[in-house]
Amino acid sequence: MKLSVIIVNYNVEFFLEQCLHSVEKAIQGIESEVFVVDNVSVDGSCAMVKEKFPWVMLIENTENVGFSKGNNQAMRIAKGEYVLLLNPDTVVEEDTFSKVVDFMDEHPETGGLGVKMVDGKGNYLPESKRGLPSPWVAFYKIFGLSALFPKSKRFNKYYLGNLSSEETHEIEILSGAFMMMRKEALDKVGLLDEAFFMYGEDIDLSWRIILGGYKNHYYPHTRIIHYKGESTKKGSLNYVFVFYNAMIIFAKKHFDAQHAKVFSFLIKTAIYLRAGLAIINRFLKSAWQPVLDFVLILSGLLFLQDLYADFSAKIYDRNLSIAAFSVYALTWMLSILYSGGYDKPVKISRIFSGIVVGSGLILVAYSLLPEDLRFSRALILLGTLWVSLVFLASRSFMHRFIKGAYRFAGSTIKRYALVGSQEEIERIEHLMQQTRSGMPFRVHVGLGDEAADAADAVGQVNQLDEIIRVHKINEVVFSGKDLEAKTIINHMSTLDHRGLDFKIAPPESLSIIGSNSIDASGDVFILDTNAISKSANKRNKRTLDLFLSTLFIVLSPIIIWFQRKPLSFIKNAFLVFFGKKSWVTYADTGTQLRLPKIKKGVVKVDFNFPEQGKSKEVKERLNVVYARNYQVRKDLRLLMSAWRDLGA
Repeated sequence: MKLSVIIVNYNVEFFLEQCLHSVEKAIQGIESEVFVVDNVSVDGSCAMVKEKFPWVMLIENTENVGFSKGNNQAMRIAKGEYVLLLNPDTVVEEDTFSKVVDFMDEHPETGGLGVKMVDGKGNYLPESKRGLPSPWVAFYKIFGLSALFPKSKRFNKYYLGNLSSEETHEIEILSGAFMMMRKEALDKVGLLDEAFFMYGEDIDLSWRIILGGYKNHYYPHTRIIHYKGESTKKGSLNYVFVFYNAMIIFAKKHFDAQHAKVFSFLIKTAIYLRAGLAIINRFLKSAWQPVLDFVLILSGLLFLQDLYADFSAKIYDRNLSIAAFSVYALTWMLSILYSGGYDKPVKISRIFSGIVVGSGLILVAYSLLPEDLRFSRALILLGTLWVSLVFLASRSFMHRFIKGAYRFAGSTIKRYALVGSQEEIERIEHLMQQTRSGMPFRVHVGLGDEAADAADAVGQVNQLDEIIRVHKINEVVFSGKDLEAKTIINHMSTLDHRGLDFKIAPPESLSIIGSNSIDASGDVFILDTNAISKSANKRNKRTLDLFLSTLFIVLSPIIIWFQRKPLSFIKNAFLVFFGKKSWVTYADTGTQLRLPKIKKGVVKVDFNFPEQGKSKEVKERLNVVYARNYQVRKDLRLLMSAWRDLGA
């Protein structure tokens, strides 16, 4: 056996499917075996592998054992002369395996090999080649000097910035996303250290391979797409703690006590620094816009009051004005929030409807106040005009001058180029039309001579650059069945158009994969509408939960007499109120499609179906319908049907 490919999977079914399609092509002509180790995925990954890739050796764990232990399970039974650890969120070129095997055959001193990696937009990933994270190397990386001096041998040794990404080099650290190793070297230095649950294990094993007398190489003459997926996002506090604590484990294991102490100090400093920055950054991202709106509204109202006072010769208490106008501003802003006016892309109609509702609430409350606390109604009407101006002008300014800050609904029309055979384009279009409200503009880019025969093909794949320019395309979808991975990666790497997105449609799949990250997986088009995941619908669902749980708690002395399980009903009401549950949730299917996440619930969407009709297929269909077309009245209807079972 020449090659053993090992993939550890956790809840990334569609990425795994695409990866295995590329692996199947790459192992042609090589005596090989492929393992998938699944860490208790609930998204249907195992069923997909059994159905579509029966030649894969599937190891189904009963618990999530992590990356290191999962890979070790397969490495212990692997028979290949070479062992490749491969992430499921990757796509390999058709000749990747043959090229790396040939290189290893020709360089017996090489114990480990990494290749050139690009992200989902075709951009080179610097982690393709790395240096040992010694204390000073880690210091430069942690405190941003490596980013300031990306080509420096001293300051960017972490990513070996002084070495060309287009040439073969001897390196120290391989990436766990594609880690090719000689089985003989593994037998000598050992497998992955299972003390590392996630992150750091590739650094540790890479360094042990060198300590074992072998060399590690970076080989750029073949490429893979790596969507950079992680179970924790790099901006999250969880990632900061898990990743940097892995570095501390590495330091204690490989550095002398003094260096390990310095390294641990640097890492702990970095943890607190990054954690603090993450908290501040998260707050600023979510709070800066409402704070700016509040300041603009309040200052404008005070200015209008001064003008009105001069005109009407009235005198207002400044402190009372500030308090009253603060309440006005918050009322308008909350009304706009609940109308969807803060959602992106911006819809002017939602903003204005929120302003109208807010003004109505303010006028109603105003009419109930004592005479001595009332301002002029004219100020409320003037305030309504001012708030409208603030929101319209500020959003228009940001849309015009701050890239990516705000986008008005309908301001950017998706213009697609679908690249592939006529048959595959029709299949891809059908998938997209199932889940998108129309496809305003698309062109079919054909393959070779077929482009001349297809009535709707505007040109051939070798004219893609020109087609994108002429037709102002902003999204390219490649057929994974018709085009080689190498061809796709070539186009992704060479096309240089700002705002251009790339996606790949694997053969015979319900998914279309794209974007830079597995955590923002682009489009799984059969579920692409994902209505329940939209900000407005999540807000509406949570508002309904809060309203009903509050109502049920207040009226519980009466309602419990109608409940089959009164104590459980009260418990559920409090769990929903505190956000631990929702009143309505998905049906239990054992394995879930890749649906938007919602909280566990009291009433399942299949409540009204008779037990004999509740097949897995029926439940999955109900879940998809609920996810794609969420409406508050559906929840209310289900809750009315399950009225006596709210303690379930």
